[in-house]
Amino acid sequence: MKKILFATTALVATAGVAAAEVAVTGFAEMGVVDGDHLSTAQFHSDIDVTFTLSGEADNGLTFGATIDLDEAIDPNYCSSPTAGGTSTGGPCGESDMSVFIAYGGARLTMGDTDGAFDWALTEVGIGGAIADDHTTHAGFNFNSGLDGTFDGQVVRFDYAFDAFSVAISTEIDDTGTFDPVWGIGFRYSGELAGLDLGVGLGYQTVDLGADVDVVGLSVDTTFDNGLQAIVNYSQWDIAGTDVDHWGLGLGYTMNALTLSANYGEYSFPGSAKDSGFGLAANYDLGGGLVVQFGYGSSDVGPSAFGIGGGRFAGMPAGDYDSYSLGLAMSF
Repeated sequence: MKKILFATTALVATAGVAAAEVAVTGFAEMGVVDGDHLSTAQFHSDIDVTFTLSGEADNGLTFGATIDLDEAIDPNYCSSPTAGGTSTGGPCGESDMSVFIAYGGARLTMGDTDGAFDWALTEVGIGGAIADDHTTHAGFNFNSGLDGTFDGQVVRFDYAFDAFSVAISTEIDDTGTFDPVWGIGFRYSGELAGLDLGVGLGYQTVDLGADVDVVGLSVDTTFDNGLQAIVNYSQWDIAGTDVDHWGLGLGYTMNALTLSANYGEYSFPGSAKDSGFGLAANYDLGGGLVVQFGYGSSDVGPSAFGIGGGRFAGMPAGDYDSYSLGLAMSF
């Protein structure tokens, strides 16, 4: 992704030199979208700008922040999703932004950031689509775990040493009614038998009057021939009732072309299930311009615990699909 240097400031002090930078990146999309969640095929366009701030103190501490301008200025954020808002949780203004401070392999992040569970696991979606059809079907799991249980403001501390990383996180109930969400995660990234291998293990828990826990595992690898494979598994324990999910993603890249497919399935008490698959095809035209096609097919079962369903969550049980075709632009 190209970066536009917005401002660079050097601060000179007697103890040493500190530097700060503000970089601006962005993306835009245009194309056509359709699906069972829409009345008819529609034109789609979107634009987003991200500010990335970074600096270094005299003692070697690094610090920074990111803010997503598209969501941060959304006047309907958390107040009116039917008018285009993106969330109904948390006070307005606390949208897609985070702040961090780091030293060596240690890093503390606060804001709209991943909890330790999501930080540790890898999603099975590969490639992109302008409407995210391949990752919004009923069987897809974004591995968010218990993130967003309260206001979505997460504090995470992570530490990396060699090929291993560990993280702990918490999210507080601002009303003081419930205990915080706590999480822990572990990651390994390295080579094994000539393969690039990644392994993630995560756990989160909260007491909402009854205990709610989620544990998950993901494994991903990339082969020399351009093939990529990802598998993950999660299990929720909701007041003694289990909900399971598993997902598999495969991708293949050859020169400018990337093709991918993924499948996922939620299993609820009894025989109820949510499942689906997604397809994506990307062709890189160079310079940040990519042609993207996405398709998602969903088999939605009875709603349970607010888990699963994808973009068709809350709709009557049945089969649904969606697709999109367009251009994605990175700047």
